[in-house]
Amino acid sequence: MNDTVSMSAPAAAAMLAGKTVLYTGAAGGLGMATTLRLIEAGARVVAIDNDPAKSDALRQALPQGCEAQLIQRDFDLSDTDALPAKLEQLAAETGGFDVVINNAAMYPSRAFEDYSVEEYRKIQRVNVESHLMCVRAALPGMKARKWGRIINIASITFYGGWEHLAPYVQSKGALIGLTRAWAREFGKYGVTVNAISPGAFPTDAEKIHADPEGYNRYVLENQSVQRRGHAGDIAGTILFLASENASFITGQTINVDGGWVMQ
Repeated sequence: MNDTVSMSAPAAAAMLAGKTVLYTGAAGGLGMATTLRLIEAGARVVAIDNDPAKSDALRQALPQGCEAQLIQRDFDLSDTDALPAKLEQLAAETGGFDVVINNAAMYPSRAFEDYSVEEYRKIQRVNVESHLMCVRAALPGMKARKWGRIINIASITFYGGWEHLAPYVQSKGALIGLTRAWAREFGKYGVTVNAISPGAFPTDAEKIHADPEGYNRYVLENQSVQRRGHAGDIAGTILFLASENASFITGQTINVDGGWVMQ
């Protein structure tokens, strides 16, 4: 199955022409397909990812002639002391960010009492605080242009039913709360804020499960759509929310999960 389903209409290539996207976790399991789709739609993507192998794979996957549309940085998102200055400098270099996609996350799995306090704090720094800083770096430009899109990648784990993920679930709940608060506060500036909650996607995050085949059966038993999700499902939703087609949608959380959670 093709994760980077192309949009063949000429309009698709210009959907985000002239827009600059700040995207954390841009080369990961759900990130690469979206990065390529955004570039296909005419955007320039500032890709933040600290996995050298995945970042290299993203460069190799770029269509010929699109090299100038990709700017890569390997910022340590857990270093929240140094991050603001790096983001501000990057915003100055690029002319600011029109779209922010907060996707990067840590996803450890263990019993609640087995997390150290410092590990707990690091998960919140990466999964929440770094995203606050991305929005702070982008917001002045969005206000000046009276246009912006902020897309937070949450998770269906927020709805319950998963154990050993307490700090991760907490972080995703924070993003859903911030989505609503930011949507209310930033709307007057022409900025929309929405969240996407992916379901169970076969990415590296699933390596925490000891029985991959059993987990695959479990996923399909809980979904209405009887196939596994692929990165293109997320990419299409992000592209929609980043476009003018979603200009009257804000403060929402969209579950892209094959019908697992229906609320």
